Amino acid sequence: MTTHFISAEIDLQSSPIELQKEIIKELEKHGEPLRWAVTNVDIEQQTASVEAIVTLEAAAQ
Repeated sequence: MTTHFISAEIDLQSSPIELQKEIIKELEKHGEPLRWAVTNVDIEQQTASVEAIVTLEAAAQ
């Protein structure tokens, strides 16, 4: 298993629950989210910057 640092920009959603679902959906494209945090919100661009640690299973040899 390996861990990776991921940065992503997510469009703001109509509610915090929808934003959380969208963040998790985006992070799962890169692996299994271990932890994540919203590090910045750009009101003008309507985006949230997210930093996360994800895990990936090692490829079978």
